[in-house]
Amino acid sequence: MKKVTHILARKGNNVISISPNSPVIEALKTMADKNIGSLVVVENDEYMGLLTERDYARKVILKGKSSAETLVSEIMSTGLPRITPENSIDTCMHIMSESNIRYLPVFDHDKLCGIISINDVVTETLLQQRETIEHLQSYIHS
Repeated sequence: MKKVTHILARKGNNVISISPNSPVIEALKTMADKNIGSLVVVENDEYMGLLTERDYARKVILKGKSSAETLVSEIMSTGLPRITPENSIDTCMHIMSESNIRYLPVFDHDKLCGIISINDVVTETLLQQRETIEHLQSYIHS
């Protein structure tokens, strides 16, 4: 069974972070530049939470707030479930589905070591299925 460590090995464990005191517009520019949908919020090298496009849409746009005047700390998601590199992909799918979230922070002990998205989980699942099909085809043809 594939684990989170397989996703991190494929995509890397580099995380893009922002300060909670940054204006939301700065976060949006970073996400657009990096073509990503979330940023890790870090203060003094400590994980504080995640800022996602969903946070922006629901907590800034729909409330008529200004992206330039609203701080990341005002809209970031906190208290997200934490996973480890040893968690299974199935566990991640279950957590994401039950919690209605698209991103999970990955911790090795108390140290943040990556972020996985629902897209990462789906991609890994498809790769695993493709591998299984190839093994079965090879078995049938031998």
